[in-house]
Amino acid sequence: MENQSWVPKTKFGKKVKNQEITDVDEILSSGHPILEPETIDILLPDLKSETLAINTTQRVTDSGRKIKFRAIVVVGDGKGRVGLGSGKSEEVKPAIGYALKEAKKKLIKIKQGCGSWECKCKESHSIPKRTTGKEGSTIVTLYPAPKGVSLVANRVIKKVLKMAGVKDVWSKTMGSTSNVYNTASATINALNNLNRLKPKKGE
Repeated sequence: MENQSWVPKTKFGKKVKNQEITDVDEILSSGHPILEPETIDILLPDLKSETLAINTTQRVTDSGRKIKFRAIVVVGDGKGRVGLGSGKSEEVKPAIGYALKEAKKKLIKIKQGCGSWECKCKESHSIPKRTTGKEGSTIVTLYPAPKGVSLVANRVIKKVLKMAGVKDVWSKTMGSTSNVYNTASATINALNNLNRLKPKKGE
């Protein structure tokens, strides 16, 4: 109902609203930024979200201390699409709402596969090869794992990978992992780096 009253302002938004674009991958593969989260609401109505953390920040003003909440949200469809966002507000619910919108606008599609030499099943349960991502002082490295290993990672990395639809992975982290946003963002960056892989001959 909410999207029916949405008046798009961007080219992609108008095409989605007019049903000229019905596949989200057409937008994700274009390289253009997603400026309107409503496009994702329409193209991926079953997109799931999870709040990774809610933190408080304080700022001293002339009228005293002002407390704001910062929410970190990850979204995904479990089929290779995932996004991460953060949002601030003086109340928790709006902060989550802002983070959710940002996560939808930052949605990416990742490469899945089976790069494990122990498995070689050619199914899309893991990732095609080792990949590393960095955010701040946090470095996350993901390794392909055979079927049945599941996600050998910390809580934040697991949640991001589950949202992306990755089922089996080994991981290693370096630097500070206490920062939830940096850990999640480093994981997203590692997954996004898979898109920069050069395809093999014949693919």
